[in-house]
Amino acid sequence: MCSIASSPSELGGCNSANNNNNNSSSGVASSGIGGLNASGGSGVSVGVVVVGGHQQLVGSSMVQHGTEVGGHHHQVGMCHDGLAGTANELTVYDVIMCVSQAHRLNCSYTEELTRDLMRRPVTVPQNGIANSVAESLEFQKIWLWQQFSARVTPGVQRIVEFAKRVPGFCDFTQDDQLILIKLGFFEVWLTHVARLINEATLTLDDGAYLTRQQLEILYDSDFVNALLNFANTLNVYGLSDTEIGLFSAMVLLASDRAGLSEPKVIGRARELVAEALRVQILRSRTGSPQALQLMPALEAKIPELRSLGAKHFSHLDWLRTCWTKLRLPPLFAEIFDIPKADDEL
Repeated sequence: MCSIASSPSELGGCNSANNNNNNSSSGVASSGIGGLNASGGSGVSVGVVVVGGHQQLVGSSMVQHGTEVGGHHHQVGMCHDGLAGTANELTVYDVIMCVSQAHRLNCSYTEELTRDLMRRPVTVPQNGIANSVAESLEFQKIWLWQQFSARVTPGVQRIVEFAKRVPGFCDFTQDDQLILIKLGFFEVWLTHVARLINEATLTLDDGAYLTRQQLEILYDSDFVNALLNFANTLNVYGLSDTEIGLFSAMVLLASDRAGLSEPKVIGRARELVAEALRVQILRSRTGSPQALQLMPALEAKIPELRSLGAKHFSHLDWLRTCWTKLRLPPLFAEIFDIPKADDEL
């Protein structure tokens, strides 16, 4: 019932079950995470692709489905009749298995990958030409954003791949897929990185960590307090990787995002994932009096997470204003609607 590729390099396009064969190719190669093909057979893709050496999240380009391996195109369907096309026929246990495998394949913050992580500080170099405190702070902010964005950006590819494996996701229209990924990326990423956050630091998947003070340079103290509080309270629940994956899928499948054309379809997929998380919590905590309280507690965390996502987007206004002063990864700029230089388009 749940078909999973054996390695990330085998992942292909995300095709809805009701697509026709009117797919077009622009000669743009997939970056290894494929396009997310729209429902209705338009052949328009959404996904992360490589254009002129730069990764881009696209919603209107015609993208060849499949992966490029060794210069040869490999057409490997990911979301097909055995998964996305029959999401309503999947049992709760099928959903648990599919989402759990998707999370383990595409999350760099699993317990296994972070268990022996070697942590090291992100050290800002001295700026010998700053003439004032304001100039020094701006230099630090620019440098930290460049370091932070470079480490966050690979998560876009992983979360796109994760989304493609969530039952029902490939049934959504192309535009709805793009909206869910763009508006939900930070919230899903924060859910993943939370296990490496404590009261004083945020550690990234390569072991580099930012201090609270550095985070306050990027954002402000109120936002950082809210972010750390969310992560620390989520960590108290002691979620397994399977539970984090299911919770992440719930966060992604937010049927009330602005601009969605088929919120009811998305809502049904979310209900399926929510039931799977509820079952997983109960069966992994047999006899625990806290088990029945955990699902409502997690549901209550989602509005808090949504608020953080909205505030984070607002904080990026500084980057949208000062984008000419620093070089951000094109994919990071794309997903957060930050202007890019002409040579990065």
